[in-house]
Amino acid sequence: MKEGGGKEFGAAAARSAADAVRARTDVTPRVGIILGSGLGGIASVIDRATRVPYRDVPGFPSATVVGHAGELIAGTLGGAPVIAMSGRFHMYEGHDAALAGFPVRVLHALGATTLIVSNAAGGARPTLEPGTVMLLKDHVNFTFRNPLIGALEEGDVRFPDMSDPYDAELRALAHRVAKEQGTTLAEGVYFGLLGPSYETRAEVQMLARLGADAVGMSTVPEVIVARALGMRVLGLSCITNLACGLAAAPITHVEVLETTARVAARLQHLVRGIVSKL
Repeated sequence: MKEGGGKEFGAAAARSAADAVRARTDVTPRVGIILGSGLGGIASVIDRATRVPYRDVPGFPSATVVGHAGELIAGTLGGAPVIAMSGRFHMYEGHDAALAGFPVRVLHALGATTLIVSNAAGGARPTLEPGTVMLLKDHVNFTFRNPLIGALEEGDVRFPDMSDPYDAELRALAHRVAKEQGTTLAEGVYFGLLGPSYETRAEVQMLARLGADAVGMSTVPEVIVARALGMRVLGLSCITNLACGLAAAPITHVEVLETTARVAARLQHLVRGIVSKL
């Protein structure tokens, strides 16, 4: 796996991909949304939706993971213009970090200034039971790969500040919306790992000691690119299972999809409420 994708996943390529999407929709999104494993149901509540398969977007490979539809959906959500990615590109599929973050460049080129990222994650903190929605307050990049390596791209900050990658005002808004909807959100630190194997018991114990609340295999490269572009970011994890060693049963992707299906309606309601107040 090479490190850094250079110009093929840079600003010019993002503009080309955005032009292809604009040819299919007249929506100028304010918010970009990335939907994780099993969370693509949010796309079904986007009004006046136009769907663009990834195969029609220059630079986009096909999504290969079950629970990722592989299409962009442009329309309105809660009255606001949005564009959602139903399916993302993971480094464990053989993609480099620059490609994993490339869709954020495209969403930004289309007009989005706010990014909402969602993912399915394992709970490394025993109190985070399956079905919990956790607001990301920070992350640790345990993939040890960075999508910004290479020549400085047009519009990027060379050394983006990552002291507060998940916008504090957006997190406060998410808590207010959740309270209005009669629910609460956990908060925690997400550790992004390379995958695709799940963590061993010893690894989970180590990560918990280092401060991990949840572990997953995505999100981090997208957030790094968003911050380099000056986008505000809100992150949501659906805790689908207890990480290895915290539960008796083995972890399976089927379990991940079953839990996200159970939480989908609540998450859809939450995201729509948040977007409507942006």
